[in-house]
Amino acid sequence: MDHTTLDIFCVVAAELSVTRAAKRLGRVQSNVTTRIQQLEEELGVALFRRDGNRLTLSAEGERFLGYANRMLALADEARQVLAPQAPSGTLRIGTMESTAAARLPGPLAALHVQYPEVQLRISTAPSRQLLEQVSTGLIDCAFAALPPCGDMTSASDLEAAGLHGEPVFREEILLVLPPGHGVVRRGEDVAVRSLAAFAQGCSYRVLAEEWLGQGASPPDIQEVGSYHSMLACVAAGGCVSLVPRSVLELLREPPKFRTHVVAKVDTWLVYRSGYQTAAYNALREALTPFMPKLRSTKGALS
Repeated sequence: MDHTTLDIFCVVAAELSVTRAAKRLGRVQSNVTTRIQQLEEELGVALFRRDGNRLTLSAEGERFLGYANRMLALADEARQVLAPQAPSGTLRIGTMESTAAARLPGPLAALHVQYPEVQLRISTAPSRQLLEQVSTGLIDCAFAALPPCGDMTSASDLEAAGLHGEPVFREEILLVLPPGHGVVRRGEDVAVRSLAAFAQGCSYRVLAEEWLGQGASPPDIQEVGSYHSMLACVAAGGCVSLVPRSVLELLREPPKFRTHVVAKVDTWLVYRSGYQTAAYNALREALTPFMPKLRSTKGALS
């Protein structure tokens, strides 16, 4: 089992097609097939289920994928640590959808221009999943909002989990209501009792459920996959949603929603204890001009 074989396996797992994986890797299809078969023989399990031309990961393949990604990442980290003066290699960044859209294009563009040798891999997920992925080594760092409740709400909680972090952005979180909705001051004032939100694990969803449930029945949840979908649900009159002001300001001609400020929430840059590479330091350097001065770093909400 070598790193080349592990890389081939990860690409096939991502593409779920030997043909597409071979094209992406710049290899002939027969070579990719042979490498996968050799890996399966070495491990003694089938990593993929084959149904005609359809390829899916087996249960064993799903489990092995996490290990393969971590082994490749650890090898890349080791190479970077041995050359700390020259940012290079791969930096795997996880982020919330809102941060990716409203905050990261500028810093990431600056990083790419200054250090083109650094390969950036960006993935999005809710905050809870991002923290888990950093902890297990699936990603190197993450932009996440610490949830308002639970076991990961402060810097000390992060340290107890083997993580470190610092606030880098502060978001003003708005309750967005359909046009024509009455004035809102408390959760009980919200007439629409359906919340358009991301899946479980989203810190803003937790905040919304808590705020809307004060003095009223809990809202029904309509799970969606993007902020555009959330705002469409609100515009149609059937839902309310919690959205960072920075995301709403990206709209060229936003509908005349009614909004109410619910909280100010810090976005944290989180990384594993002991993780320091030149590429990560370059990211931190690129972020600095885009970071407002935060008055407090002790909590996630204000």
